[in-house]
Amino acid sequence: MQHLKEKGNTKSKITITQAFKTIIWPRRKLVFIGLILIVLSRLSSLVLPWKSKALLDDVVPNKDYDQLYNLLLLVGLAILVQAVTSFLLTKILSVQAQYLISELRAQVQKKVLSLPISFFDNTKSGALVSRIMNDVEGVRNLIGTGLVQMVGGTLTAIISLVLLIRISPSMTLFVLVPVAVFGVIALKAFGYIRPIFRTRGVINAEVTGRLTETLAGVRVIKAFNAEAQENIVFEKGVERLFQNVKKSLTATAFMTSSSTFLLGIASTGIMGIGGYKIMMGDLTVGDFLSFTLFLGFMIAPIVQMSNIGSQLTEALAGLDRTEELMNMTAEEDNDERIIKLDQIEGNIEFNDVSFSYDAGKEVLHHISFKAPAGSVTALVGSSGSGKSTIAGLSATFLNPKSGIVSIDSQDLSKVNLNSYRQHLGVVLQDEFLFEGTIKENIMFPRPNATESELQNAVKAAYVNEFTDRFDDGLDTLIGERGVKLSGGQRQRLAIARAILANPKIIILDEATSSLDTESEALIQKSLTELIKDRTTIVIAHRLSTIRKADQILVIEAGHIIERGNHDELIAKQGRYYDLYTYQAKI
Repeated sequence: MQHLKEKGNTKSKITITQAFKTIIWPRRKLVFIGLILIVLSRLSSLVLPWKSKALLDDVVPNKDYDQLYNLLLLVGLAILVQAVTSFLLTKILSVQAQYLISELRAQVQKKVLSLPISFFDNTKSGALVSRIMNDVEGVRNLIGTGLVQMVGGTLTAIISLVLLIRISPSMTLFVLVPVAVFGVIALKAFGYIRPIFRTRGVINAEVTGRLTETLAGVRVIKAFNAEAQENIVFEKGVERLFQNVKKSLTATAFMTSSSTFLLGIASTGIMGIGGYKIMMGDLTVGDFLSFTLFLGFMIAPIVQMSNIGSQLTEALAGLDRTEELMNMTAEEDNDERIIKLDQIEGNIEFNDVSFSYDAGKEVLHHISFKAPAGSVTALVGSSGSGKSTIAGLSATFLNPKSGIVSIDSQDLSKVNLNSYRQHLGVVLQDEFLFEGTIKENIMFPRPNATESELQNAVKAAYVNEFTDRFDDGLDTLIGERGVKLSGGQRQRLAIARAILANPKIIILDEATSSLDTESEALIQKSLTELIKDRTTIVIAHRLSTIRKADQILVIEAGHIIERGNHDELIAKQGRYYDLYTYQAKI
């Protein structure tokens, strides 16, 4: 779907006109067919009140049986047309509305995945799920039931109004006064309700986000006996949602009550005026019955407007929030990223790079180093020193605030991300695994890999050391986030995934931190195979695992305070020497 782009305005407010251009107009053929069906349906519904006058004023007084049969045949045919058109409307417009919802969800999900890592660092995943799945639901009212009711109701009301004027202009004028008053009330109410629906989307996303976190962290909750406090947090969120819904229901109820009161007064007045006119001979019984029936056809859509208006207001509020996401700048929207890398050697260089997550709070200060192709660069230092930030910059998850990170002398900030990341492999400290089988997780980067390539990766990472003990082997289900595997098993699976991807650049973030001594020994063998002829950046707390690194950078407070290989740094007896000898004593 072609969405609205309003650069620099992340809080766009979608109007009916914009929604028509972007949602309804591209589907104009189906909508046009729907409108024809609506016209046929509404015209056929007017046959009964139209023929009521003839029944009372002509057929019954004259005892005309032939005309009675013809009249009944016509009315029965009109009812059949109503039934058929109603079915076709549901099949065409309602089904198309559901297709539109699925299409919009896919587009929003695609947009969300294109956003930079920093967006996800500041947004709950559960809240995003709510925005992708729930915010677009309301559009069904733009092209489905809401459109049918609004257009069909308006058409019926206009035709009925014309026929009412033909029967009695004075009675029609009397009715229009309370109708106009109700219209003003409804417009005011819709303006009040729209922000409520918009806020509801925000609250719903927050509550859903917290619930998602609660379910994901159920082991921590139970371990600390924190079920009660989580229940309280969720109950508060649900209460906020209830208060929001109560506001919208109150406004809708006020509109409905107003319509009942005002239109009830109109109906009462019509009884009096109509009765008087019949007694005076100015109106026939047939005219009065037709007027009453046509009045019902004019008033019914107006009464429905409170419901239709709420539906359309909810749809527009959901589109407002969806448009906020669609207007966000994607990683690849940078016009400077024009360099595409087909093949790379793997020479990484940091040249005077500084970085800050928050303005005025630098976490890296003027970092410069070279990681030649095929070499191993190890980053060591205390927690929070900036090691993971350097790794994130190397993976293009982050962009430097100043200075240049380059690959083969090309500025990474100008390189097409897809062309670079196809050569990149990452093994994280808390490696993420998808629910499914071991095989599916290993083949995630290359779903079309051959069986021999899969087996080579499995053996290289010593995954077969534990899968051989499972009844289903590589087809064993591992549960959400791999909960059925140990930390060491998850880490080996992640390394097998990286081996299968066959990248030119490898980033290992605490790749052995979760392993016991036996598992670590196996992993060290597989890592030796993984990093062979590949540019590797390693973050490690276990300094014994990086003794063979080509260069070791000691990071403290965002600065490189020492650099060299293991022997050189030990000989210096500086910070690295202190860290290494301390760990050796432990």
